[in-house]
Amino acid sequence: MFPANRFPLNPALWHDTAVEAPVTTPLKAAAETDTLIIGAGYAGLSTALHLAESGTQCMVLDAREIGFGGSGRNGGQLVPGLKKDPDELLSAYGAERGRQLVEFAGTTTSTVFSLIDRYTLNVPHTRNGWIQPAHSQSALALVQKRVADWQKRGAPVRPLSRSEVADLLGTDQYHGGWFDERGGSVQPLSYVRELARVTLAAGVAVHTGTPVQSIEKKGSGWQVTTDSGHVVQARRVVVCTNAYSDGIWKNLKETVVDPNTYQVATAPLPDDIAKTILPQGQPVSDTRNLLLYFRKDHTGRFLMGGRGPFREPRGKQDWDHLKKAITLLYPQLKDIAFEYYWCGRVSVTQDYMPHLHQPEPGLILNIGCQGRGIGLQTAMGKAIANYLQSGNEAALPVPFTPVQRLPFYGLRKLYVGALISWYRYLDSRT
Repeated sequence: MFPANRFPLNPALWHDTAVEAPVTTPLKAAAETDTLIIGAGYAGLSTALHLAESGTQCMVLDAREIGFGGSGRNGGQLVPGLKKDPDELLSAYGAERGRQLVEFAGTTTSTVFSLIDRYTLNVPHTRNGWIQPAHSQSALALVQKRVADWQKRGAPVRPLSRSEVADLLGTDQYHGGWFDERGGSVQPLSYVRELARVTLAAGVAVHTGTPVQSIEKKGSGWQVTTDSGHVVQARRVVVCTNAYSDGIWKNLKETVVDPNTYQVATAPLPDDIAKTILPQGQPVSDTRNLLLYFRKDHTGRFLMGGRGPFREPRGKQDWDHLKKAITLLYPQLKDIAFEYYWCGRVSVTQDYMPHLHQPEPGLILNIGCQGRGIGLQTAMGKAIANYLQSGNEAALPVPFTPVQRLPFYGLRKLYVGALISWYRYLDSRT
């Protein structure tokens, strides 16, 4: 697994502004359950909650605290869809499976909003859309194609002119873009903590501080052993550890690249400056290969995220590229203090799609969010629960595939570094 002092959650902005986490404890004895879920993030808790709603006995184990991984480190953007557009999905998966996948992709954000409403979750959030501005003329052509692709399927999206983007963002640095009404934002750590609260209330046992050492087939079920030596017997096991899957199952972590995404947040903005930046409050992520994503949070801070060094940070200078980008887009922020610097791993698959694996009956491995984990993994958890209840693979958005280690995985830091340099070169030319 990973050292106890690696990837500290504090001092991420979300740690200081989230609701209190529900009380959980490590597993302290042997246990039995129908369905054991490993990972107390969006996917794991959503799976457990939706199973519990149907009366299925569940248990959730997490190596650290609730939301310790990507669920407590992301930018809080609720972005609809997947990395691939509808026509691409239909081409890749065929008419029937592709149609189902397009429908799934279009409803990921509404799954989150429905849970917030149904359980009255104490989560600061917006649901007033998401904007993708085009950083170049060639990117604008891609955006226009993307809008047309979703429009012909009835999605509430529309193109934005250069002047409309400038009005909505408060900067004239983009060539146009598009607006998707299905998007929004959440305080991501509050959301996962509130998911844990209602999952516990539904009768699910959630144990944190409980790393898993091994998963073994035993008879018609599974035996999961923790680092402390306690054994959990389960009929089924679902693994939802994403970029933090070290040692969980052979070659699972090696099916994805896990780059760091870096984020920085300012002090709360003065009113006269705040009204000039994102005046309607939508979250934004642009079309760069090394995209910038930014928004204002519920405390009035401006935050931006983007790629940084693959390695863990060595000092605040590792966020200098983001601070520079902020002041280029918004010169009025040049004298505003930056109060928070943090990062976290994302899991990127070779085909930029979520992956589901079932190495043996009763064991499901879920991995790959491509930076869209809040909506995608909440909806994926619901879909996994539906599959476990029905046995119908059509309930899943993507088919099961074999676990396949990425070629030259041991060199990923080198080829990701080279790819980042290439993307940075392309972004500078367009």
